[in-house]
Amino acid sequence: MKLMIDDARIEKIKEIWEIYPVEGVTTNPTILAKSGRNPYEVLKEIRAFIGKETPLMAQAVSREAEGMAEEGRRMVKELGENTYVKIPAIPEGFRAMKLLAGEGIPFTATAIYTPMQAFLAGQCGASYAAPYLNRIDNMGYNGVQAAKDIHDIFRNNGMKTEVLVASFKNSHQLLEMCKYGVGAATVAPEVIEGLVKNQTILSAVDVFVQDFEGLAGTGRTMNDC
Repeated sequence: MKLMIDDARIEKIKEIWEIYPVEGVTTNPTILAKSGRNPYEVLKEIRAFIGKETPLMAQAVSREAEGMAEEGRRMVKELGENTYVKIPAIPEGFRAMKLLAGEGIPFTATAIYTPMQAFLAGQCGASYAAPYLNRIDNMGYNGVQAAKDIHDIFRNNGMKTEVLVASFKNSHQLLEMCKYGVGAATVAPEVIEGLVKNQTILSAVDVFVQDFEGLAGTGRTMNDC
């Protein structure tokens, strides 16, 4: 399962990138709006940092299919290869997906709440389909199970589309996705940091250091022995 950063704060992206084995960055209109800056300025800054070989995702916001497709063309032109256009899995979105697929422009189906949305997006040629786990839970359904069902639908129907799970509320949901082997998960930096932010873990490391310093001296390491 690929791990991607769901954020547009360049300093936070750099911080996570230097520590964790992440393989891409995703954004959405809400995330970009929080920056208060021109969207392309933010996205180009991210692209310059992660490089041209790394997936970067940004969402089209037009209401009509033709507008979505035109936004997608510009995104790829401005941001280069490995830019995935996020298109909502709605009727006009499916039309836009077919247009982009015909032009060889990669896209991610987003705003997915049901497995059938994902199936239709896969049939349209989506590279990824992004179910919103937490939002599905808030509707009274099981987001983790929905993502598993979508993964199974893709595999059982011979589709190349991968699940890109989004909208996590805790690390347990991420664990379930990892165990099931879905294609990718896009996660907020705070949730990624929470994967290993545990006082028990830190205490165990502290004990090891204290025991070693008791043997070799305060502040000393294996390089000093």
